Amino acid sequence: MTSHRTLKHLLMTGICAGALGFSNIGFSAESSDPIKLTLHDWTGQLVTTNIMAEVLKSAGYNIELVQADYIAQFAGLKTGDLHVAMEMWETTGRDAMDEATATGKVENIGETGMQGIEEWWYPSYMKERCPGLPNWEALNDCAEEFATPETAPKGRYVGAPVTWGGFDDERVEALELDYEVIHAGTDAALFAELESAYQRKAPILLWVYAPHWAPSKYEGEWVQFPKYSAECYNDPSAGINPDMAYDCGKPSGPIWKVAWSGVKDKWPGAYSAIEKFELNNDEMGQMITAIDLDGAELDNVVADWLKSNESRWKAWIE
Repeated sequence: MTSHRTLKHLLMTGICAGALGFSNIGFSAESSDPIKLTLHDWTGQLVTTNIMAEVLKSAGYNIELVQADYIAQFAGLKTGDLHVAMEMWETTGRDAMDEATATGKVENIGETGMQGIEEWWYPSYMKERCPGLPNWEALNDCAEEFATPETAPKGRYVGAPVTWGGFDDERVEALELDYEVIHAGTDAALFAELESAYQRKAPILLWVYAPHWAPSKYEGEWVQFPKYSAECYNDPSAGINPDMAYDCGKPSGPIWKVAWSGVKDKWPGAYSAIEKFELNNDEMGQMITAIDLDGAELDNVVADWLKSNESRWKAWIE
């Protein structure tokens, strides 16, 4: 995904709305205090956040981009030290989001328009070595096929950075899978593992998500675990393992926008614009591909989207 160089550039300099040719269009900002939008560690989230930031800047708002942990950011959103998070995935963030919104201090302000999938994934060439896939019950029969010298005889599963959540360690234990979970340190490291393995047709089982370029670039499948339910995550007796929770797959569904509950009162125009923000999986996939595969600069990709969709985003701030 995004490089440390790109993230550092964004954090230090941001993107100048004036340089993109979008001046204040006459919208009156209710407060000059900065609206703090959180940045995380994957390219798509940087795209959504910077698009929203530039739209709000064009309406006269003072915007600050703040790097924050995906789950731990809710502490700052509850206190109002942080204001807006543009991507909270149903797949990994629902529990944290629901806990925060239940306090009344954080508000779910609607879907982004994108639908998230996050699950264990393997390249198609591994199906020849483990023909029972995509059924999860085949995983133990093929654990040695997915093993590395460091994990043998257990298989190796490359999980996402631990800050993303996802309960993979708990899932392995609950489903009694003969696998060791190795968490990638960064999003970029996760997909570097995939690229390296795919080129060599080497064993690889890892966390892949969409919208993203990987499911389009590489031929493969997601593992089919027992169907997710809220009870599976919260009630040990509900799943196939009567003693443990998380004995099912991950949820799928919308990617949400969340905000400190005070945003609506302090910056009602900005709140309305964020509520109207919408992208779809296809256009997000194209922008991620341009950045991560084609080497385009994130700020240029954002600027191109703004120029191509001017009537669309201006309707968000009418």
